[in-house]
Amino acid sequence: MNQETMPTATAVAAAPAINPAQFDPELWCLFDQYVHGDIDRRGFLDRATRFALASGTTAAALLAALSPDFAQAQKVPPGDTRVRAEFVEFASPAGYGKVRAYVTRPAQASGPLPVVLVIHENRGLNPHIEDIARRLALDGFIAVAPDALFPLGGYPGDEDKAREQFAKLDQAKTREDFVAAAGFAASVSGGNGKLGAVGFCYGGGMVNFLATRLPDLLAGAAFYGAPAPAEQVGQIKAELLIIFAENDDRINAAWPAYEAALKSAGTRHEAFKYAGTQHGFNNDTTPRYDAGAAQQAWARTLALFNRTLR
Repeated sequence: MNQETMPTATAVAAAPAINPAQFDPELWCLFDQYVHGDIDRRGFLDRATRFALASGTTAAALLAALSPDFAQAQKVPPGDTRVRAEFVEFASPAGYGKVRAYVTRPAQASGPLPVVLVIHENRGLNPHIEDIARRLALDGFIAVAPDALFPLGGYPGDEDKAREQFAKLDQAKTREDFVAAAGFAASVSGGNGKLGAVGFCYGGGMVNFLATRLPDLLAGAAFYGAPAPAEQVGQIKAELLIIFAENDDRINAAWPAYEAALKSAGTRHEAFKYAGTQHGFNNDTTPRYDAGAAQQAWARTLALFNRTLR
């Protein structure tokens, strides 16, 4: 794995009086447990109290500072005239029956475009992932961003409620919904028939999974996601870009075995770990965001897609 040394993070904070750069590493770990459903909101607040007291604030204020600020980080507004965006629905017979996705493309395009499946974190299709899809449109791609929570009513507009809903999904059906979404994306109107996928956290793991199921997937960029099962790695035909945060033991612990499986199978891949970063460092709506690392990782992602999909 390539170790990337990055400059100090530039954080987006919801509460100016709180400096996320000074957060105790244990607080980051605690927040990671909360984000991934290992503890609930009350559990986080109770266990964060000692960090809050040391910072002269409250546990609720710490959580507010750590939580997403979608409006502040938005780069491409929903009404941007350079982007044509729509919600579409399509069948998923082996999954929940129907999938809803956000589809974006350049408003002005000459000729067929490469297509990228965009896979969200464990909160469904929130405003940040919609923004990622619009960013891809401005870079000359058609982006298809499904919402795994659609069978349960869709992203509820609240991150806590979204996590609660996400835990109720039948993951076997959800995986089939993403397979169906990939099929839709590969044949979407205006596409050139070449498909890539990018995902973050849960979505990164889904990219690794889809690479084992989709022989026509040409490229996948998996940001800090769970690996594909070792026994299925030999089925991967896509070229993979695998992104890690340095301070992410939960995900990083699985890398040596995954790396060995990828090498054994002869799978084309590159892996990068960004020094000083936290899990979720590409998400510019939270203080985990590291501008330098995110910009470099995203540039590598676009380079992969431009090289393999055009």
